[in-house]
Amino acid sequence: MSRIFICLFVLIGAMSSVMCQLLGHVGVCNGRLGNNLPSERDVVELYKANGIKRMRIYDPNANTLAALNGSDIELILDVPNVDLHSLEFDATQWVENHVLPYFPGTKIRYIAVGNEIDPAKNETKPFVPQLLRAMENIHKALTKFQLQNQIKVSTATYSAVLKDTFPPSRSAFNDSGFMPPVVNFLASIGSPLLVNIYPYFAYIGDPINVKPEFALFTSQQVVRDNGLEYRNLFDLMVDGVYYAMEKAGGKGVGVVVSESGWPSGGGGSVETLGNAETYYQNLIRHVVGGTPKKKGALETYLFALFDENQKPGKTTEQHFGLFYPNKTPKYNKLGLRSG
Repeated sequence: MSRIFICLFVLIGAMSSVMCQLLGHVGVCNGRLGNNLPSERDVVELYKANGIKRMRIYDPNANTLAALNGSDIELILDVPNVDLHSLEFDATQWVENHVLPYFPGTKIRYIAVGNEIDPAKNETKPFVPQLLRAMENIHKALTKFQLQNQIKVSTATYSAVLKDTFPPSRSAFNDSGFMPPVVNFLASIGSPLLVNIYPYFAYIGDPINVKPEFALFTSQQVVRDNGLEYRNLFDLMVDGVYYAMEKAGGKGVGVVVSESGWPSGGGGSVETLGNAETYYQNLIRHVVGGTPKKKGALETYLFALFDENQKPGKTTEQHFGLFYPNKTPKYNKLGLRSG
């Protein structure tokens, strides 16, 4: 059913540039929280020059949507959290403004309605009652224009909405009134759940029990659960989402990893260029085969294209880029599996 994709980074000449052939299942998130970033058109050219075939953007940036026209780059288009209130009753105008002028020349693949909304997080709690209605209305608007089979509606969540995550077969959603209805809606329309998966944050949140090697795919540790063997934290986290969805009535709902990355600086001993390169290298190789629970290539988006010097939060948030803002690749090489 799915195509087989080849991911290949090529070291170019004495400058050690990286050409990233990220075909199909591996994309790159395009954040714009910086005052020194290239133009949207230059960014699209950078994707094309490096063979990156999938992109995620965090708002309906008109310049990016226009620049993607004819590029053959498939897109996750986000609806920002602050816009959900305007979609609670009708989303026709949003689709008319941000989809119809660009599609299909710009290959919008998913619309991610909201990002990391969590009832337990104060800054996103106000969006909780708005999320499902906004998702439903975006889907209704797409259906009105007969686009519901071409553009899938979802939301981007994260691991904090789960509880009892070790071992992964115990995982369930924290709030039975929040995520289960979302998952059931996704099941009804045949859409996957987008999930931001960060072993890095799991490690720094519990460095006593989580070893950095297990987060970096370099450990010899084996965790056995429900007849399956886990050799890295990424698989534990992704399969925990699958188990939680099954318990919520979403057994057939797929997972797309809408973000994953490792910072190259701004922190302590683990936030290094070497560790970040190791993480991205191993992640790209690994997702070709899926997880112990779900075999097959796992659609995954690396976070992020550039270091973003205006990203809020801890300093590490500004050091997730695969490229520096001058478009120079940060890593000399990333060894990728082809197949």
